Amino acid sequence: MVDMLEPRFNADGLAPAVVQDAADSKVLMLAWMDAEALRRTLETRRATYWSRSRQTHWVKGETSGHRQRVREVRLDCDGDTILLKVDQLGPACHTGTPTCFDATLLLSDPASADSPSTNRLADQVFEAAPAPAAPASAAPASEAA
Repeated sequence: MVDMLEPRFNADGLAPAVVQDAADSKVLMLAWMDAEALRRTLETRRATYWSRSRQTHWVKGETSGHRQRVREVRLDCDGDTILLKVDQLGPACHTGTPTCFDATLLLSDPASADSPSTNRLADQVFEAAPAPAAPASAAPASEAA
């Protein structure tokens, strides 16, 4: 049984942290936390993460001013992913966009798509994939009767 008060960190001592806007539940970003980053976040309500590239802790907005005030912290059902619900001040992404998921759309609901080309990558993947073979034990429909 997973102790829901203790996250399960991976072999590198990290867990993914999904960051959601507390107001509208939009996913803002994904970052990584170690036990110390989580402790600091819980104590200060300032989102603190672990930078895998720089190998150091960082507080969101410390240099950009685009801070995250943490309103909730949850663990997923397995205890290996952290969810932060935040009040985001300014853009969440270092590129200046509101979320880190504004750049590349891989698939969208056709009813809400901005243009027919929004599903272009998904169409290319399906076109390139070989058709699944019928199971060897399946008899043709004409023989099934």
